Amino acid sequence: MSARMSPQMSGAFDLADAAAYRAWREQKLARYPKALAELVVEVRDPRAFSASEREALFERCARANMAVYAGRGGNDPDKEIPRAVGLQFGLRTLDPNFLADDDGITPLAVVDHGAEGDAPKKARGEFIPYTNRGIRWHTDGYYNAPERSVRAVLLHCVERAEEGGENDLLDHEIAYLRLRDEDPAHVRALSAPDAMTIPARIVGHHVERAAQSGPVFSLDASGHLHMRYTARTVSIEWKADAATRAALAALERILAEPSPYVFTGRLEPGMGLVSNNVLHTRTPFTDSPQHKRLIYRARYYERVSAA
Repeated sequence: MSARMSPQMSGAFDLADAAAYRAWREQKLARYPKALAELVVEVRDPRAFSASEREALFERCARANMAVYAGRGGNDPDKEIPRAVGLQFGLRTLDPNFLADDDGITPLAVVDHGAEGDAPKKARGEFIPYTNRGIRWHTDGYYNAPERSVRAVLLHCVERAEEGGENDLLDHEIAYLRLRDEDPAHVRALSAPDAMTIPARIVGHHVERAAQSGPVFSLDASGHLHMRYTARTVSIEWKADAATRAALAALERILAEPSPYVFTGRLEPGMGLVSNNVLHTRTPFTDSPQHKRLIYRARYYERVSAA
């Protein structure tokens, strides 16, 4: 959070400033949660956090770039709940991706291909988030242009699946830390402006999204680390040099290994995850008439802020 940035933050991600990195690393690991339960804050009403609830949620975000609120509203489908939560975290500017609803908030649910509906709704079924399939490690908006970088993501659960739908969560700063500890050259390679390219999305003869190249690791104007990554193996092009290949292999190994830094859990109705766009996955799931998974997703251009 900008208002609480440690004195070492400005140089912590500078490969030439080993002292600042060591100070930041020591503080990061000393404060990092030992279990998912440490990130959960019980709240009375997510529409209006109390001062103590809000402070507790900000404290979790400062430690791990994420926090989980557990509300008492159950499966209330009101989309104003996630909107109100976002505003309380200083999140105002929604990323209007083309599959979001008109209000900028996206309902993540399995799309019934046989149902009547408008074209955008039917188009959602072409993309994995709107199916019951698993999703590998990624950050959101990795295909966006730099000026539309997704800095924060909010997931609010209205209904869970009958089975499955768990998420693995990893603070992207921990991924950076582990890569840099192994070899700073890995960080240097993945910070190149052409490290990762998402090819253009072309439908018919129309370019719906231009090709987008950019780094995996970058810093925002306040010196905070941003990560742009997907573990997908199709519709992605990595820089074809030895340094990038080695860095990518190291990152893939780190994400595949059992780790005390990775938290696994499932959002239940009334719960939500707010994060500075940390790495996450989703396991496959099965719906039932009683439990049809519905998650509201909101993506923002701001980071979580106490301002």
